[in-house]
Amino acid sequence: MKKNNWSKMVQTFSRRSGIYIIFFISIFLLISVLTAVQPAYRFSSDMLSNWTKEMDSTIFYHLITMENRAYEQSFPEGEAEIPKLSSLFFELTSNVKPTDPRSLFGNEIPGFAIFDNQLLMASDNDFTHFPIESNPPLEEVLRDREAVLTEEEETEEDKEEEIENEQTTGDRDVVFIYNTHNRESFLPHLPNETNPNAAMHGEINITKVSDRLAEGLERKGIGTQVDKTDIGEVLNELGMGYNQSYEASRDVVEEAMAGNQEIQYMFDLHRDALRRDKTTQTIEGEDYAKVLFVIGTGHPDYENNLKVATELHALIEEAYPGMSRGVYQKDGSGGNGIYNQDLADNALLIEFGGVDNTMEELYRSADALAEVFSEYYWDAEAVQSDQ
Repeated sequence: MKKNNWSKMVQTFSRRSGIYIIFFISIFLLISVLTAVQPAYRFSSDMLSNWTKEMDSTIFYHLITMENRAYEQSFPEGEAEIPKLSSLFFELTSNVKPTDPRSLFGNEIPGFAIFDNQLLMASDNDFTHFPIESNPPLEEVLRDREAVLTEEEETEEDKEEEIENEQTTGDRDVVFIYNTHNRESFLPHLPNETNPNAAMHGEINITKVSDRLAEGLERKGIGTQVDKTDIGEVLNELGMGYNQSYEASRDVVEEAMAGNQEIQYMFDLHRDALRRDKTTQTIEGEDYAKVLFVIGTGHPDYENNLKVATELHALIEEAYPGMSRGVYQKDGSGGNGIYNQDLADNALLIEFGGVDNTMEELYRSADALAEVFSEYYWDAEAVQSDQ
């Protein structure tokens, strides 16, 4: 009997030892694979975040309640049952949610995936507010057109600069403004043009809004550098297409960063191709061109840019309700998802108005943004100096 018991103990120990050995070898092999694989194929926090976003959020509530039953009271009525594991497995392996047809259509229908990008808005997620980017042939962008400015708008453009703040950055230019699509113009100033995609001009364009914003920031004591590169001409000289604009402007950004170590914020100003009813807000009897912050999430370090955009959106909504259309997160599906924002923190793409807005409305919004951003900037500087 003793021999039999001893034999059984040896067999049990052998089996368990074998299991342990296999387990540790598997762990060793897994770690070896994860450390040897190329960085592009490793797990990242961004990858895991996107993966968990596909899961039903109530699953995480259930996991919490397993540790603390008091949280069960927080469940909405009718959602107390844990989701079926079969449904969870199906969603994770197929990226298709049975309750959301867009998850299927977005994967199967070309162009439909753009509606899976996130638009953080003040009121509702209206898909008609998604920005529309003009993408005409380069020859159409460079074509000569007649353009006009009224006397009032010309006077406003030449508004005398005065420092309105006691605080100042001195001779440091801490904000850099440029225009990847510098020839984007506005139909009210193109008398012979009616096609929104052809609203382009070499002089009367979004660069004037950049100048106006810079003037407003300078008056608030914030040194600002405005780039004057004609990206359209650069593309023409290099034999590139209009869809390569961000490649051309990337050189502009890198050169600016190399030449000015004081840059803290970078703004790429654009004009949306949406029509007037989506890009105009009346505030206290005056029309403003709405602004939209576009954040490229196609690179791993977008969180700080998103934070700045979200905070500015909230401040604009407080001071000028309805002037901000929100924060649009673009992941690169169906187009660019980086916008050169991977080069630095605090890099934003800002859509100013649309094809139907006037310079008067655009200047008004540029002044408003300068006012809001200056408060944001000096508050951040005060916090930084206290640390």
